[in-house]
Amino acid sequence: MLTQFDFTDQVILVTGASGSLGTATVKAFHDAGATVCMSARHPPEEDDAAALLDTDHVHFYSGNFTDEDEVQRVVNSVIDDHGRFDALCTLIGSWRGGTPLDQTGVDEFDFLMDVNLKSMFLASKHAVPYLRDSNGNLVSVSARSSLEGGEGDGPYRAAKAGIRLLTETIAEENRGSIRANAIMPSIINTPANREMLPDANHDDWPTPGEIAKMILFLCSDAASVTSGAAVPVYGDV
Repeated sequence: MLTQFDFTDQVILVTGASGSLGTATVKAFHDAGATVCMSARHPPEEDDAAALLDTDHVHFYSGNFTDEDEVQRVVNSVIDDHGRFDALCTLIGSWRGGTPLDQTGVDEFDFLMDVNLKSMFLASKHAVPYLRDSNGNLVSVSARSSLEGGEGDGPYRAAKAGIRLLTETIAEENRGSIRANAIMPSIINTPANREMLPDANHDDWPTPGEIAKMILFLCSDAASVTSGAAVPVYGDV
């Protein structure tokens, strides 16, 4: 059975919108009738992300979500332009690893905390008051690897665990007014991940489009009883 979502008259803010998952999420919401506000540091100039800017009801807002002033500017601009928003999908993230903790530089630790955790914190901080007004939804991206320690990428796992805990906190602090859920990918079938792991069975990995459908579900009335969840999106991995 094909599931159809209808987000007509809803305004969705997607951060990290130029990446593979962000692009798929913007397209999925657009196809479901939403007004979608894409945000990234720079406007996409090629491929599917750039093509979305030529469609109706997709708008781009440039911003660095590790900088609080820029986050507040983006959120205020969305409100000025559209009067509200109904969901925040905070999809900014980056992986780095390969060294034990005692050999990890502070600059790498800071980078992973800023890009993954701080960006989610700042986006949520400034979006939550408006999401309360609309009884809206928040979806973040944690990671399967955040559920346990591992070798070589401890700061990444810690940052993603922090995202999950902040999402659960938002759900608890806003019961009855905001639903907040985290998705938990393992490895997403993207060009960058296929290049990094060329010998893996890529057919087992979920695609960005498949994960975007879960994000739409979590923002839809079909998930009205779900908040504070960490939702596996592992594929067959």
